[in-house]
Amino acid sequence: MDWKKAWSTTTGTTNTALDALAPTFAPFAVRWDREAERRAQLRTPENLKALMAAQREHNSARSTAVMARNQRSAARKASNNPLSATRRAARTAHKAARQHHSQARDGLKAARKNYPATLAARAIQAHVAHTVPSGLASWLMSEATHALTLWPASISAGLIGLNLAGLWLGRRQPSARLDDGMSAEERRLASRLDPTYWVPNADARGLSGTVPSPAKLTPAGLVSHVRLDGRWTPKTFRAKSDEIRALLGARTELRMEITSGSHGDRATITLRTRSAADGIDLSGWTPGAPWGVDTVTGDPVMVPLGRRMLIAGTSGSGKSWSTRALLAEGSEYEDHRLVVIDPKRVEAINWEHRARTAITPDAVLDVTDELVAEMHERLELVQRGTDVIEISPQRPRITVFVDEGAEVITMSKAKKRGDDGPDYSRIMENLSTLARMARATEIILIWATQKPTMDNKGGIDSQISGQITYRAALALSTSGEARVVFGDDATEKGWHAHELPMPGVAMLRSGPKAKPHPINTRAFSPADVIALPDRPIWHRASSRPTTSLLRLVKDPTTPTTAAVSTSASAGAETNRDRVLQAVQGGARTVRDIADRTGINKGTVSREIKALTATGSLHKSDDGMLLPRRKAA
Repeated sequence: MDWKKAWSTTTGTTNTALDALAPTFAPFAVRWDREAERRAQLRTPENLKALMAAQREHNSARSTAVMARNQRSAARKASNNPLSATRRAARTAHKAARQHHSQARDGLKAARKNYPATLAARAIQAHVAHTVPSGLASWLMSEATHALTLWPASISAGLIGLNLAGLWLGRRQPSARLDDGMSAEERRLASRLDPTYWVPNADARGLSGTVPSPAKLTPAGLVSHVRLDGRWTPKTFRAKSDEIRALLGARTELRMEITSGSHGDRATITLRTRSAADGIDLSGWTPGAPWGVDTVTGDPVMVPLGRRMLIAGTSGSGKSWSTRALLAEGSEYEDHRLVVIDPKRVEAINWEHRARTAITPDAVLDVTDELVAEMHERLELVQRGTDVIEISPQRPRITVFVDEGAEVITMSKAKKRGDDGPDYSRIMENLSTLARMARATEIILIWATQKPTMDNKGGIDSQISGQITYRAALALSTSGEARVVFGDDATEKGWHAHELPMPGVAMLRSGPKAKPHPINTRAFSPADVIALPDRPIWHRASSRPTTSLLRLVKDPTTPTTAAVSTSASAGAETNRDRVLQAVQGGARTVRDIADRTGINKGTVSREIKALTATGSLHKSDDGMLLPRRKAA
């Protein structure tokens, strides 16, 4: 029937409201019951006998003190001499009686404390103290105005009702609705997050004054909102994480997050007993596939191309496996190219078929010099009213991946070999320049490191770090490393990358609204990389028109411009070939060769040294470069 359905709905709504109010009054009821129990335990027959003896002693001492006071008064009236024997004796007796009375009174107080009145009796006494005056006030006011005045009595009755209602609600057992889909561990944790368990046991763990709401099951685990009294803040509550874990009996490996709640006196406990990414296949890669899946919401996590990025993770965290999907995306399209700088060689050799790789210090210096030169050339192409150039197959977006950052920093500190040796300090100068200036030219830096610190042995340059917009971290070693990656507020905001499990779980901070949710990243093995199809490999010469290879011919014995052009189109030229052709075409200095070929000066110097060693070039007495003389 309709009335039965309405009654059931009303009852359910009422029970829900009462369950919501119960945690608010639970601390009051717990303190009341605890005090009542304490008083009951003290009301023993032994303490009652002691109280009765103290009362008799007090009555006797009081009577003696009254009698001594009367005798002293009589002695004063009998003699006006304060030094008379009678008055001195009466004064001494009165003083001793008063001291005895004071000691008896203290003994009575201690005996009453040891045998207190019941809490119910005290409550009745307290309510009588305001009920009688308020009732009398209502009667007197009604007599004066010839009308019934109820508000004094109603206030008194309201106080009594509030006392009783608070006790009833605080003792109410909320009906915890545990989801049938909970595991045994989740049911146990949910039962301990219930106020009926938490409140009575919180004091033993130093957590009194905190009351959680019944836990709710979400796709990412259990969530409970905790109300904090005046002694607590979310920060101090978070500092008690060990005590909270012990109170809940949670596993040491279970990830527990304690964050600020919706109000200043609220905190939120999240127990990651499950992941919203469970069951989602993240193996392999296809163009446009997400980088990972948010374990809290289950949403796919995309990392757009063209974002300067920092990726950090300790050894074994899965940093390489998680990064490969980004590199595959950055080298897949015809208007994208990839450069991999890897002093350790391990990652670079997997990408040789679709990326420009640099492993040795000379190769790293060469490619960074070329990238800086390309950047300056592209900056001239930025149109008025635009922020970046338009990418195309002729001017592709270049993703520069540095793995491992600490090794590249160390490489740049290598000493220069001789006066004509390459200056490796330019490596970090070039990379810092790219980080600061190259975004508009679509040359994008991705910096990866195992050691995200900025000290002398760290893996992040401060200038580069300041330009990073996307910050990702897999498992880190310390909270200090998490602050370097995510900012000084990392600990406060919940970016605890040092607590992430290994491997393949990351956090991504892509802006002020990003949330510190763990992300299951896509797994990409070396075999998967090698199986990817070949893609064009970027070189600075390959981004210029073919006519840029044409050189003026001053020596009739050197190849013609047509021959040079034909040679360039017939096969890929090496830097050594281009240096030799430039000298044959009339270039006589390192600067002249660099201007003609577009090759950086360090590489030109190295190729000149090699050509001189083979006899293809020689230097004149004035230091000019000359091609090898032909035998007569």
